[in-house]
Amino acid sequence: MNKVGGKSVLIVTDVQNDFCPGGSLPVPRGDEVVPVINGLMGRFEVVVASQDWHPIGHISFASTHSGRQPFDTIQLMGEEQILWPDHCVPGTAGAEFHRDLDIKPIVLIVRKGWHKGVDSYSTFFENDRRTPTGLDSYLKGLGILKVYLTGLAQDFCVYYSAKDALHLGFETCVIEDATRGLDQPPGSLEKKMRELAALGLYLIRSDDLLT
Repeated sequence: MNKVGGKSVLIVTDVQNDFCPGGSLPVPRGDEVVPVINGLMGRFEVVVASQDWHPIGHISFASTHSGRQPFDTIQLMGEEQILWPDHCVPGTAGAEFHRDLDIKPIVLIVRKGWHKGVDSYSTFFENDRRTPTGLDSYLKGLGILKVYLTGLAQDFCVYYSAKDALHLGFETCVIEDATRGLDQPPGSLEKKMRELAALGLYLIRSDDLLT
């Protein structure tokens, strides 16, 4: 099978049990991305995966804030912060990759959100926008020019990862059938993808790479 050229990387974003059906913060039909991603991995020399990795008492957990419920919002560092159910706590089954995800081709795992007082969506930066995960330097050290993003959720961690990748100078693609989103409120996912397309994002499908 021919490899995708152009110094490319496949980024598998947060395909963890807590974000799949049955998890504490499920993305609808999130498990459907797994066979698509598995089918794509063989086309890439470099495959990177990320995991949300939140300690107990993380600032983004509603349980950390007295009287707050999941999906309430607060102000944090001058920005609106959604409060989530506890999720992706190290040592729990919810933090592990989906059991059917093929992890053998993955050459690097980026764990994000492990700073207790800072949330993290992007695979490139924590939400303070100052703390890098190290992924940018790693990819540029390999001479990577183009990133293909997959995983969960399309309108949060994939969206912010794509936005950062574009700002960092990577040619950036989101493989739509290898992602799923929350789309709350309805229409917000499409709006975010239009925003990224205006910045230069390519929206493609897995067939574009497999045929």
